[in-house]
Amino acid sequence: MAEDAGSSDAEWPANLNVEELLQQGWRPTPFRQFILKLHSRCNLACDYCYMYEMADQGWRRQPRRMARVTIDRVAGRIAEHATTHGLKSVEIILHGGEPLLAGIEHTRYAVTALREALGDVELVVQAQTNGVLLDEAFLSLFAELDVHVGVSLDGDAEGHDRHRRRATGKGTHAEVRAGLERLTAPGYRHLFGGLLCTLDLANDPVVTYKALLEFHPPMIDFLLPHGNWDAPPPGHSRWSTPYGDWLVAVFDRWYAAPVGETQIRLFGEIIRLLCGRPSRSEAIGLSPVAVVVVETDGSIEQVDTLKSAYEGATGTPLHTFRDSFDTALLLPSVAARQIGARALSADCASCEIARVCGGGLYPHRYRSGSGFRNPSVYCRDLYRLITRIRDVVTDDVALLARSAPADPVR
Repeated sequence: MAEDAGSSDAEWPANLNVEELLQQGWRPTPFRQFILKLHSRCNLACDYCYMYEMADQGWRRQPRRMARVTIDRVAGRIAEHATTHGLKSVEIILHGGEPLLAGIEHTRYAVTALREALGDVELVVQAQTNGVLLDEAFLSLFAELDVHVGVSLDGDAEGHDRHRRRATGKGTHAEVRAGLERLTAPGYRHLFGGLLCTLDLANDPVVTYKALLEFHPPMIDFLLPHGNWDAPPPGHSRWSTPYGDWLVAVFDRWYAAPVGETQIRLFGEIIRLLCGRPSRSEAIGLSPVAVVVVETDGSIEQVDTLKSAYEGATGTPLHTFRDSFDTALLLPSVAARQIGARALSADCASCEIARVCGGGLYPHRYRSGSGFRNPSVYCRDLYRLITRIRDVVTDDVALLARSAPADPVR
């Protein structure tokens, strides 16, 4: 496990030589997940939001809503990319801001344009929403268009309302609960993609987990608050593991529960990696990141959580009216997310759990002077969580092996 966030490298990944990588046989992985910023503003004022409250304030320069002509161009570019790489399916995430602010008819137009452009390519569409606008009209539209819905909920009323508020300071838990009750009613429950919960050390982990379970989500994503070595997350410690301990408490409760209670993405991906399988999440492991963002003006950007690092961290010189997504694959900043262990700091590369941890979520590695070639600011917390899961899973596999009947004599 790394002891120091420092690095002797130049600002990473500006010094990455993509041409040299290509000569060595590296080939980029095509994008399979496209995050469309359908609306750039939000109707909440969550105090931890990476979009509006952290380093990059580029949202102020974006149009409020993606224009229809831009939607058409983006749909064409995605279809072009899918055709070039022979993709059988792609995933579209309608995002923001708050994507539902785009309105019913504009959302209908966007999803319809994407489906028409992609033709025979399977299109999986999800809207990621704060939940307060989830009314009957939107749910009827999503049922018609087969759009799945992920909702942000930070636990019980006290925990949720500590951060997820209106600009007036009013908490939103009651509004989100009402939206979730509509979404999880029999007519729409098949659209429910899961819950996204940002971890808060002030909230009891098991109480938070049980509050989320009340809605019987098929999946829960626990997210670490965004921070880095220049701007550490709340309660961060170089010597203890408060976030790791919080997550371990949830893991122990989850792992002891009956099978099928719910899936927790982070824990499931760690177990996959411990079993030798590749990760399907950018938060953990060394699998190539195949995600790209399109802003409301049509510009091509990197994963938007990078906005937590510094002004302009997500930016590229590319735009869907001029450039293909293939061009984006060859940017140093994008290639750095796809070259696996070669992008790790020396400390991470020498760590016993490097293949599983993968350095953690990329934005959490940032430090001015060395860029993203550092361990995660959550290094110790991730080590605590991963080794706990490893120890529990290893013990269970050994127990199963001992209890299994011997092979018959041949």
